[in-house]
Amino acid sequence: MTTPSPTLRLLVVDDHTLFRRGLIALLSRDPRLSIVAEAGDAGEALKLGQQHQPDVMLLDNHLPGVHGVEALPQLCTALPATRIIMLTVSEDADDLAQALARGAAGYLLKTVEGDDLVDAIQRVVSGESVVSPEMTSKLVAAYRSALIAPADEESDAGAPVQAREVKGASTPVPVSPVQEDAGVARLSPRERDILREIARGASNKEIARSLDIAETTVKIHVQHILRKLNLTSRVQAAVYATTRGA
Repeated sequence: MTTPSPTLRLLVVDDHTLFRRGLIALLSRDPRLSIVAEAGDAGEALKLGQQHQPDVMLLDNHLPGVHGVEALPQLCTALPATRIIMLTVSEDADDLAQALARGAAGYLLKTVEGDDLVDAIQRVVSGESVVSPEMTSKLVAAYRSALIAPADEESDAGAPVQAREVKGASTPVPVSPVQEDAGVARLSPRERDILREIARGASNKEIARSLDIAETTVKIHVQHILRKLNLTSRVQAAVYATTRGA
């Protein structure tokens, strides 16, 4: 007999009542999710989080008083078992970087589709980091400017090129040319096409439209890519592709 998966407990934090109630109504339709509380600011989120101990907190950034990004360190310290996803309208690369650096498990734009949001919630609970496809290219750009240049300098000086970590990624992304050939060689031509699309920040829907294939087919290919490259998220895949010119 199959044991049903436990219901994930959510705390929704947003100061716009209409949006918050609409989001709650949407998520409540999914039997895998349970909304245990809602809050309109960071202080209330902290209080209710400690009371209900949710699995996931959906946190807006532009809150009255203390912004969501600013509240992250305190929330993460007080609620170590709660995975926090920023759900915001901000496409600012600095907000993204600060959120991941301060402990957010994900950064999603409010334009995210309902099914994709549910999928992201499940993925962060399993230990992944999630970032909206629209923001992936900005994260990759930040990675390249902050980490790749120093790596090149070390290489020019004769020092070995080491694996380096990306903020928000759960495993280091190696940059060895030898590993480059071995990794990319494991991918099929179609998987390489999809990897390039991921690197430019395309969503599954956009990739499907660009390559004239079904969105479900794209999802399957993405899973195969991550498994073959021993990665755990689209962000890591984007960085992998960018640093190797795949």
